[in-house]
Amino acid sequence: MGACSVEKLECTPEFDMMGFMELSQETRVDGKVMNKMTTLWDEWLKKLSVYKVVCGKISYLLVWLPEEVETYVDETWDKTPSEGYLANSLAQYLCMQSVNSLIPQVETVGCAPAPKPTESLREALADFDLCYRDDLDVLSRRFAVVTFFPFRGGCEICHLQKHCPKGNGDSDSTVVLPGYER
Repeated sequence: MGACSVEKLECTPEFDMMGFMELSQETRVDGKVMNKMTTLWDEWLKKLSVYKVVCGKISYLLVWLPEEVETYVDETWDKTPSEGYLANSLAQYLCMQSVNSLIPQVETVGCAPAPKPTESLREALADFDLCYRDDLDVLSRRFAVVTFFPFRGGCEICHLQKHCPKGNGDSDSTVVLPGYER
């Protein structure tokens, strides 16, 4: 792992029904679906990977679910799009709740700013079989987040800012650090 060190972090995010419904944009979830979502949450929580990665002077939080979760979501979507959509939302929510539990400022800002993928970060991620896509500097895993750890700012430090409506000023739901005002 070259110039980086990793530390596995303990993380047990809480399932918040209201937060999940907000993310999935659902106004009602029946008991059967709710039972399925809580069962999946418990199952996927056991598969969740959470690490602190330190490359030189910069620390990152890395959170991801394995490819089998993506496969489950895809297969469910093919059978029942509504259930697939909820499963997809749940996997996203699990990752973000994990980030929020370790970096509460991310929830306040509403985004986990993406770091520039340096060569040392790429090497560290490769040790976990994670990589960046070729067409855009985002992780190849669908349910994965890498952000600065501890919190260092919102949109103003995000590497993906030019590709993000929020980062381009189309949304005002962020915290701007002093010196980065428009």
